[in-house]
Amino acid sequence: MKKIAHKISLCGLALSVLATGCTRLKENLNSTTTQQRAEQFLAATADLNVLIQSAYDGLQSLHTQDLITSLMENSSNESLVPTRGGDWDDNGVWRVIHTHQWNADHQQVQNVFNNLLGLVFNCTNVLTFIPGSTAPNKARIEAEARFIRAFTMFNVLELYGQVPFRQPGENLLNPPTVLAGTEAINFLISEVKAIKNNLPAATGVASATRATRDAADMLIMKMLLQKGTYANRATPTFAAADMAEVISLADGIINSGRYTLSTPATFWNNYAPNNGAISTENIFTSENIGGARGGNMRSAWYKTNHYNQNKSGWNGFSTLAEVYDKFEAGDVRRGVAYPTGVASLPNPGNRINTGFLIGQQYNLANDAPLQDRRGAPLAFTREVRVQETGTNLEVTGIRVYRYPIDYGPANDEQADNDYVIYRLADAYLMKAEAQFRSGNATGAQATINLVRAQRGASALTGTLTAAQILDERQREFYWDGWRRMDEIRFGTFLAARTLKPSVSDPKYLYFPIPNAALAVNPNLKQNPGY
Repeated sequence: MKKIAHKISLCGLALSVLATGCTRLKENLNSTTTQQRAEQFLAATADLNVLIQSAYDGLQSLHTQDLITSLMENSSNESLVPTRGGDWDDNGVWRVIHTHQWNADHQQVQNVFNNLLGLVFNCTNVLTFIPGSTAPNKARIEAEARFIRAFTMFNVLELYGQVPFRQPGENLLNPPTVLAGTEAINFLISEVKAIKNNLPAATGVASATRATRDAADMLIMKMLLQKGTYANRATPTFAAADMAEVISLADGIINSGRYTLSTPATFWNNYAPNNGAISTENIFTSENIGGARGGNMRSAWYKTNHYNQNKSGWNGFSTLAEVYDKFEAGDVRRGVAYPTGVASLPNPGNRINTGFLIGQQYNLANDAPLQDRRGAPLAFTREVRVQETGTNLEVTGIRVYRYPIDYGPANDEQADNDYVIYRLADAYLMKAEAQFRSGNATGAQATINLVRAQRGASALTGTLTAAQILDERQREFYWDGWRRMDEIRFGTFLAARTLKPSVSDPKYLYFPIPNAALAVNPNLKQNPGY
C-alpha cells in the first residue's frame, strides 16, 4: 500500500471549468482568448496524479451499505435488511428493495444514480486536462480514467438500462447524450479494448489496487457475458464469438502465473485486513489504508453485527437459510475461525468469525456466550421475515461476514481491508459459464471443479446444469456485489422466492430513472412500467 498524495478539491476544479465555460469575454491576445489561455494553463499545470487518485477514491462507494451494494445485493435472493421493530424501518426503503416494490422516488435509487454519475464526471474531468498536459505519464493516466469511467458506466447501464455520457470538453451546461442497450454495451467494450494496452501490465496481487491490463480483461469478460441481457433483458442469448473471447481472455489470466487459486487454508486471505499483501487471487481492488483512506469499509461488518458483538454493529443485514444450505460442511467458503490478529481476542473456542454466523455467538476474548439486549442468548436463527415484531427480533437471520474484521484499530474508520472487485476465481467461473453456453458442459464442469477442490468442496458429478453454475457463483461470490447481475443473466431474478412469493413484474429488471434526473436531462427516458 502506498502513501496517498495530498488531495485537491475536484469540486473546485469542476467549478473552475464551469466558470471558464460560461465566460463571454471578447478580449483577444495573440488570437487566443482569455478563456483559452486559462484552460491551457490549467491543463498544463494540473496534477494528473491527484486527479486520477480522486477517481480511484470514488470506488469506495462500492462498499457503503446504502449505495450500489444495496441495489445489487438486497434486490437479489441472498441479502435482505429486515425491519426489526423500530430499527431498520426507514419508511420501508430496505424492505421494498428485497420484495421488488420500489419506485422512481426511492431514495437509494436516486442516490446510487447520482453517486455513480458523479464518479463518471470525475473521470471525464481527468480526461479534460489530458490534451494540454505535459506530464510524461499522461497516456497511462488517461487509460486509467477511461477504465474507471467504463467500469462505472457499466454499473449504471446494468442498474438503469441507460447511461448519460459526454466527451471531455463538452459544454457542461448542455445535457449529456444518453447511451442505452446494445449500443451502450458495445461502446463500453470498445472503449476498454481501445485503452487496454496503455494500462500498466499487471504484476499479480501487488498491482491490484490500480487499473491494469488484467483488470481490463476481467471487465471485458463481465461485459461480454452480460451483453445479451441488453438486447433482450428477459430472455438473453449469448453469441458464440463473445463466449469464445471470454474463454480466451480467462485463459490468458489463468495461465499467466501471476495469480494462484487460494487453498482451503488461505481462501479468507483474499478478504483479510492485510489482503493487499497476502492474497494470491485479487486482480482489482479498491484500496483502503487504515487512518488515511478508510472508505467506510467498517460497514462490511457493522451492517450485520449485533450491538453486543465485538466489534459492535448496527444489527441489520442478514441472509437466508437456503443460501447457507448450498454449502457442504467442509467448504471453507461457508466460514472459518480466522485469526483475529489481536492478542486480547484469542478466540479460545475456535468460533466461526468469517462467512456465515448461525446459532449461539461468543465473546472472542473468553468464549463466554453472548446475550442480546434483553438478556436472552445471542443465537442467530435460520428463520427471518421482512418485518420482525417478535421478542427475538434482534437475532433472526443468519449473518454474513464477508471481510474478516480488522480488530486492530481503536478507531473503526481505520479498517485496512481492500475491497475486492475482481479475483482469479471469477476468471475460472466466467470461463466455465462461457464453456457451458458454448455447448461444452464437460469442460465447464472440470473448470468449476478446479475451484471447488481449492475450497474443500467435493467435485460436481453428473450432467452440469445452468442452475449449478449459478449456485457455484453464489457460493464463491456471495455479498461481493454480483448476485443481481448473475440472476438476471441466468433468468432467475424475477422468480418467486422465500420472502417474495410472487413472480415480479418485468419492469424490475431495471431500476427507474430518478424523477429529478428526468427533469434536468431530456435525453433520459423513463424505463417502461414506472
